Amino acid sequence: MSVPAPYEPVPVASQERPSVAHVGSGPPTYDAEPTALPPADPDGLDDLVSDTVLDGARYGTSTLRAVSVRGDSARYRGEPRRDALLTARFGTAEQALVLVAMATGARATPGAHRAAAEACRWIGRAVGRSHARLAEDIRAARRGDLKSGLHRLTDRSLGKLRASAAEQGVEPEDYTASLRCLLLTADPECRTRVFFGVGDGGLFRLRDGEWQDIEPRTGDTVGEPVVGFGSLPHETPEGDRLTMDLGITTPPSPYEPAPAPPRAPFRFRASVARPGDTLLLCTGGLADPLRGEPGLCEHLTTRWSTGGPPGLAAFLADTQVRVKGYADDRTAAAVWEA
Repeated sequence: MSVPAPYEPVPVASQERPSVAHVGSGPPTYDAEPTALPPADPDGLDDLVSDTVLDGARYGTSTLRAVSVRGDSARYRGEPRRDALLTARFGTAEQALVLVAMATGARATPGAHRAAAEACRWIGRAVGRSHARLAEDIRAARRGDLKSGLHRLTDRSLGKLRASAAEQGVEPEDYTASLRCLLLTADPECRTRVFFGVGDGGLFRLRDGEWQDIEPRTGDTVGEPVVGFGSLPHETPEGDRLTMDLGITTPPSPYEPAPAPPRAPFRFRASVARPGDTLLLCTGGLADPLRGEPGLCEHLTTRWSTGGPPGLAAFLADTQVRVKGYADDRTAAAVWEA
């Protein structure tokens, strides 16, 4: 039996990099630190949500950092974090599959945090039960199988969320969540990174010191192709594989029976990472200021362009840089390519 080679050391970003509390025209309205705790029910303490969740790992050629932080507005008002974050590894050794799932509950609804957490759990179970096939399809670049299979797993998971709403006697639109996921394998020879989900947020790539907004658009059947597998031309001049949504009927799922028809547009993108890339997946709480405040992009470029991936504390500080006018929860997962 062969013994896998140990991982090469990955440098951790220097803590001496410049850090700031906020960017933009002025300081945000709310305090920088939590003010009030959400109300607690002594018979429902399992329902409490912590202010911040932080996680990380290193597999294959990639280093993962993930965080979910309560927004300034919720911190001030004593409301629970509506964002949920799940990081999970299924399988072992190079056959392992890493899932990052993030969800945002509907605004101004009492069960928003529960719906987000439930959405992450449902998709986690669905991916975990199909992880061997998914990992194989990612390594083999079976884009069609991946897109159709993940589409159906997502629809099935959100369908269970609607069923949960019915059991609780609430309207489905009051107990729902956006859901955004990232898959990567532990195989060091595979640099394919797969994004899928439903709802708003952002998918960005930092390459050669420049940010690229690579969020897949929904409903487009013409125009520029998106990064992934399965169509011609085979690659761009920059080396990205290409795919295009031609409106072809989705084939039967290789993972589960077909669920009920989807309620929201499905987003999918498979991209081939290059050494030195940083891929960032986030909810709207971070995507909106990244698109709306150039100073935040500039700051993160300075922080993440050199020196390797940051440590967990540094990543938390980076993703918490505040911008006036943006006070929602922030959930983000970033992958640094060795």
